[in-house]
Amino acid sequence: MNKKTIVVKVGSSSITTDEGTIDRSRVQTLCDEIADLHVKGNRLVVVTSGAIAAGLPPLNMSGLDRPKDSETLQAVSAIGQGHLIQTYQEAFSKHGLIAGQVLLTPLDFFLRAQYLHARSTLNRLLELGAIPVVNENDAVADDEIRWGDNDRIAALVAHLVDADLLLLLTDTEGVLTADPKIDNGASLIEEILEIDQALEERVGGSGSVHGSGGMTSKVAAAKIAAWSGVPTLIAHAHRPNVVVESVNGVPGTGTMIHARETRLGARRLWIAFAVGSKGRITVDDGAKKALEERRASLLPAGVIEASGSFVAGDAIEISGPDQVVFAKGLVRHDLTDLEKIIGQHTEDVPQGLSAEVVHADDLVVLPS
Repeated sequence: MNKKTIVVKVGSSSITTDEGTIDRSRVQTLCDEIADLHVKGNRLVVVTSGAIAAGLPPLNMSGLDRPKDSETLQAVSAIGQGHLIQTYQEAFSKHGLIAGQVLLTPLDFFLRAQYLHARSTLNRLLELGAIPVVNENDAVADDEIRWGDNDRIAALVAHLVDADLLLLLTDTEGVLTADPKIDNGASLIEEILEIDQALEERVGGSGSVHGSGGMTSKVAAAKIAAWSGVPTLIAHAHRPNVVVESVNGVPGTGTMIHARETRLGARRLWIAFAVGSKGRITVDDGAKKALEERRASLLPAGVIEASGSFVAGDAIEISGPDQVVFAKGLVRHDLTDLEKIIGQHTEDVPQGLSAEVVHADDLVVLPS
């Protein structure tokens, strides 16, 4: 077997008990499989959720009545991070392996200096023979607690370490042809060459009781990975030998989503997929053509209208006259300032305001 770099992401629902607290036996099983691959010379990174679940018991809280307000969740996760990494360290220590905790936020993939620091830290841990155990910094990342689940972080980490495979472990066997709760004939889709809009619409839905994600976020993460040149396998976390069989390419292990030949760099991946949009700008056909074909900057003259609640530096969607979003970028104007110069030629833009609405370096034409 060729030596590979694999990012394994496991969600809260896959390592918790029915009561919503950490199931040490499940963590041990996962670490046993990872150790089996590690001893063969592979490099492995674990991206794990579960800080909140790990922080509940020390506070005499039950997972069944998990707090809902963000302040308490952040406090619980701050306590739980230490307990969670300790669980992994104890599990890996049985194989003579060392686990190193790495806490990240989406900004670590956007700011060049932080991106380089994160990449060098992860790579150095791998060089030292350690297993990086990555989690989003829940104690300060309230967006993650309210909306996220670490899937996108795992995809960006896969890009960061130039992984050969992103393995997303979940509580289903992979992407199915239909919702099994509705259709008893639903079957596993073993291979997806490219993620399209129809697939994204079909997998829409919420996650499990103890997790915050669902198949929607798994497919979205696979899309990020695909555009960074990394294939993704979505598989059931409790399938026997799932990690080893996934890496060995055993048929039927899960759903394999292939990488694309065209790749996006780290910053454009972040703009396109990791940061939420605060508004939308509609452009005319001429501006749309210039953005798509020449990767030009968006100028006020090509703007038809703008909506939302954005300020300079926020991410915005860009649509054509048909209202179909085809690009995303970081805007250089507050909405109120932009509304004053919509349709104006560059020479007519008042002094003090940027002549560009979105600079070419901050703009990504989205995958169709």
